Amino acid sequence: MTKHIPDASRRRLLFGGTALAAGALLTACTSNEAEPNAAQTKGADTSNPNAAAGKAVTIGFSAPAADHGWIAAITNNAKAQAGAYSDVTFKQVEAGKDAAAQRAALETLIAEKPDVIVLLPHDGKELNAFGLKAMEAGIPVVNLDRAFPDALAYRLQIKGDNYGMGVAAGHYIGKALKAKGVAAPVIGEIAGMDELELTQERSAGFKAALATYGFSVTNRRAARFTADSGQKEGQNLLQALPKIDAIWNHDDDQGIGVLAAISAANRSEFFMVGGAGSKKAIEDIAADNTVLKATVTYSPSMASSAISLARLIGQGKGMSDLVELQVPKEIILASETITKENASTYLKLGF
Repeated sequence: MTKHIPDASRRRLLFGGTALAAGALLTACTSNEAEPNAAQTKGADTSNPNAAAGKAVTIGFSAPAADHGWIAAITNNAKAQAGAYSDVTFKQVEAGKDAAAQRAALETLIAEKPDVIVLLPHDGKELNAFGLKAMEAGIPVVNLDRAFPDALAYRLQIKGDNYGMGVAAGHYIGKALKAKGVAAPVIGEIAGMDELELTQERSAGFKAALATYGFSVTNRRAARFTADSGQKEGQNLLQALPKIDAIWNHDDDQGIGVLAAISAANRSEFFMVGGAGSKKAIEDIAADNTVLKATVTYSPSMASSAISLARLIGQGKGMSDLVELQVPKEIILASETITKENASTYLKLGF
């Protein structure tokens, strides 16, 4: 979801409500840095024959540094899920500050010959060559979130539905504006990192869904999946549009800064939809005390699932509820819409 931010001291959330002065330094995470949410992991189910201890499996793991709420949850969930199995050894390697550093660390992991490698790459395109090398070395690769372009570079790819996030956000905004009788709405979009395919997919889904209502994005800004970049681009969007009807912000960690910019500008004539489903965002939606009225999910629980499925791949097993004897090649998690009406149900899944 986001890029590494070198200063680890920025991990702690300073923004507790909506008010921060414009230009203030914002930290990059929401919650779940130290402990994973139990609802995002799954203990060994004794009723499932696959849960019984079997062949010992060593799973190598790599993800960008956990100084962003969503990335923190990815790593914490992976560790916790591995710990649920007595037959799994979890070996984490540092991802470094960029794709080149992560690739170098993963090269050393190949030499140690783990049974499976699970990774969330800094950039899927740049790490594609590593995936190919690991697979050629006989080590199955489970890729998370940022897709490899080459299907030969992974055994399993599991990610959220980025296009579906945009569709869900577009339909929520479109229906709400139609219900208000707004004929020609001013709609803002604050995206994440534009160089990532996942960001492009989200924007494409948003555009397509809005088009079904006859609407389009008036002004789009690209941030960096961080609170401080969200604040900067939020300020730019607000300055560019003196009147707004709705905003979609792609990422709830980034949204901390967007909400700060909104509060500092004393703007409230619009509503906002977030993205990912952080605990802080869900709490704000439930309290109904900010312009944030909904968020569309992109759950870091995918890391827990990746570990469970990597274990099955390492043991040569399939999924117990499927007829097929092997784990599927691709898994895309659906994006759901969280509103005030269902926020209490989703809160336990917030990161």
